[in-house]
This record gives sequence, C-alpha cells and structure tokens, in this order.
Amino acid sequence: MQHATASYQADSNRYAKCIEVSKRIRWEIEADVIRGRSFDFGHKFLPDGLSKVHELPSLDDSEKRLLSQIQGRSYANIFGLVERFINAKVLEVSRDHSLGDQVALEALIRFSDEELKHQELFRRIEQMIGAGMPEGYVFVPQPNEVARAVLSKSTWAVLGLTCHIELFTQAHYKQSIEPDDALSELFKDVFLFHWREESQHAILDELEWKREDRRLSEEQRDRAVDDLIELVVAVDGILQAQSTADAGYFFDIAGRSFGREERDHIARGLLRAYRWQYILSGVQEPRFSNILGSMVNERQGERISAALLTLV
Repeated sequence: MQHATASYQADSNRYAKCIEVSKRIRWEIEADVIRGRSFDFGHKFLPDGLSKVHELPSLDDSEKRLLSQIQGRSYANIFGLVERFINAKVLEVSRDHSLGDQVALEALIRFSDEELKHQELFRRIEQMIGAGMPEGYVFVPQPNEVARAVLSKSTWAVLGLTCHIELFTQAHYKQSIEPDDALSELFKDVFLFHWREESQHAILDELEWKREDRRLSEEQRDRAVDDLIELVVAVDGILQAQSTADAGYFFDIAGRSFGREERDHIARGLLRAYRWQYILSGVQEPRFSNILGSMVNERQGERISAALLTLV
C-alpha cells in the first residue's frame, strides 16, 4: 500500500509539473510563431538528417532543396493528421479522471487544447507553403478516415503509437532541426514551438500508457501488441502512398526529365526517409524502447522487432 501511495504521488507530481510548464510556455500561432513572416524558398525546410537528400547524389543542390521542401510540406501535414486521432484518444482517457484526480484531468485537457492548436498551426502552414509552390501537390491520407481506423484498435496500442510519435518529435527537433542553420527560419520556428508543448505531451503519454498497461491481463496485452504491430503496418502504408505522390510531384516540377532508374532511386530514397522519420527514428529512441520494454515480455518484443525488420 505504501508503494502504491508513493507511486500515485509521483505520478500526480508529474501531471502537476506538466500543467505548470504548459502555463509558462503557452504560445499563439500568429503572434509568436508566424509573426507576419513567410517561408523562404531559398532555404531547405527539412534537414538532411530527416530528408536523407544527401543520399541522392544524382540531384544538384537546388533539386535537393526542392525535395526537402516537398518533404517538409508532407512532414507538417502528417503531424496534423496524427494529432487528429491523438486528440480524440486523449479526450477519451481523460474521462477516467473526471471524478478522480483533477490534476491529471487538467493536464490532459490542456494537452487536448494544445493538440487542437497544433492542428490549426499545420493547416496554416499547408496554406502558406502551398501558396509558394506550384500546383499539383497531393496529400493522400484523409485525417478522419485514418483516425477512425487507428481508434478502432486497443487503447494500449493507440497510446503506444502516440508515445512513439511524440518522443520522436523531440528527437527530430533537438538532433536535426535545431542545429541546422541552413533551414528556413520560419520552418525551424514552427517546430521549435511545436517541440516545446510536445515535450509535456510525451510525459503525459507515458503516464497514461503505463496506467492503461496496469489494467491488462497477459492475454489482453498480447492482443494489444498485435494491434500495435497492425498500427505500425498501417502507418507504413500511409508513408508508401505519400512518398509515391511526393516523388511524382517532384518529377513534375523539378524542371528536367528523369530516367527510369533515377526515378526509382529517388522514389525509394523518399520512402526510406519517410520510414526513418515516422517509424524507425522513434523505435530507436532509448526512452521509447525502455518504456515498451518494461511492459512486454521477450516473446512479444521479438514479434515487434520482426515486424520492424520488414521496413528496414
């Protein structure tokens, strides 16, 4: 009982800390992020560490810059998409605290409010980037359809995917976006402000995922692992479709013709970059692997690893 009480208090303190930070770092889209600026298309949007354009030696510098901008556009749109189902799940799990821990409830309501703001931010970014690029870009997945499919899976699996996403968001910004001085200043600022709030969201994801895990029997967790694997496969399907669309858009607007072999190489490079951005970079984050490893047994971990190996 003493251990349970201490654990509850530690969790409550973490919820409270998220509230304190949320209040302190609160930002607004126009006043703090955009500030009357527009995107500078003379600069890259995504850094090489995410776009992997440095692995495409047949492209010149201007073509690599263009491909990084197309990728940056999809990068922002995919974040807007995933935040649709993340917000729905956060609102769902917050009901568990409605007549209980009001600190946890406030932390999750703030989480939801910030996710709605992030969706608005990414819609705004799509409009601004779209105004500066040629017509023909297509964002393939439909956010509501994707959200319905994701939310049909177990809460454990959805929270696991959510924790994975919001942890790699932290890594992408700190390891690749922040250090790169060659990027558009506005694009960097979008993900600076996004990172600031997502840092608290990742903590709340972990707390809620572990809380859900404590409810499950071994059999239920085993089925939830299957759900998580199915979600990763579904994400990969989205990435395959979007990388194909983005490659086609690049070939249409790049200003030169490409042979079949070069087109195939670029298309494969795009898919490899998208898989790194949205799946593999998160799986390799120590914080995520430690959380997941604390929940699953050896056999379940091997099933997850085997599924991921098909994407490498």
